[in-house]
Amino acid sequence: MLKLNNLHAYYGKSHVLHGVNMAVGEGEIVALLGRNGSGRSTTAKAIMGLVHAEGDMTFRGQSLIGKPAYDIAHLGLGYVPESREVFPRLTVRQNLALGEKRGKAKPRWTYDDMWRMFPRMKEREHTEAGVLSGGEQQMLTLCRTLMGDPDLILIDEPTEGLAPMIVAQVADYLQQLKRRGISVLLIEQKLTIAMDISDRVLVMGHGQIVFDGTPQALREATAVRKAWLEV
Repeated sequence: MLKLNNLHAYYGKSHVLHGVNMAVGEGEIVALLGRNGSGRSTTAKAIMGLVHAEGDMTFRGQSLIGKPAYDIAHLGLGYVPESREVFPRLTVRQNLALGEKRGKAKPRWTYDDMWRMFPRMKEREHTEAGVLSGGEQQMLTLCRTLMGDPDLILIDEPTEGLAPMIVAQVADYLQQLKRRGISVLLIEQKLTIAMDISDRVLVMGHGQIVFDGTPQALREATAVRKAWLEV
């Protein structure tokens, strides 16, 4: 579905990704792990056309290199940034409307789906996004991305700063996506949630993938965890 081969990415003259090779298959949850600064968020931004990238990067056979972010989104990729980036003066419903994919006769996701998954969003439907709590803004960003009807969603640190109860909700949400046929690339610091819900885990270090395997294989790879994940 999504394939990266020898991908390099840059912030100006700063060379951040050094030949990333990875793939995400249909209906698969893949966790991308690593320490801060390892290149995980840059990988998501490169996929979405938000930083300069070179190499081979395709989604369902179509090259993503050089495409603007809006074209990449139209191909069926959704992106939930770590910064959330809600529209603070617009209501919850208005934020969702901006994410909505137009012109599709039978959208996969509706407002009712969002209210069922996150009842708090229904309660706050007519509230300006800027006064929501951090957890509520995270829910809103997740829902707004889904309204664009993506086939693959990139989610950067969705549980950062959230209460344990909300973290559990997010984990359930991600599993619901998989059940409805959506692939997920999950960038996550919390090893437990990533290992619990992922089909495969990737470990990144110094702008490269240093491990690709099942959660169980990573549990057994003590040297990898010690070198690239543990403090």
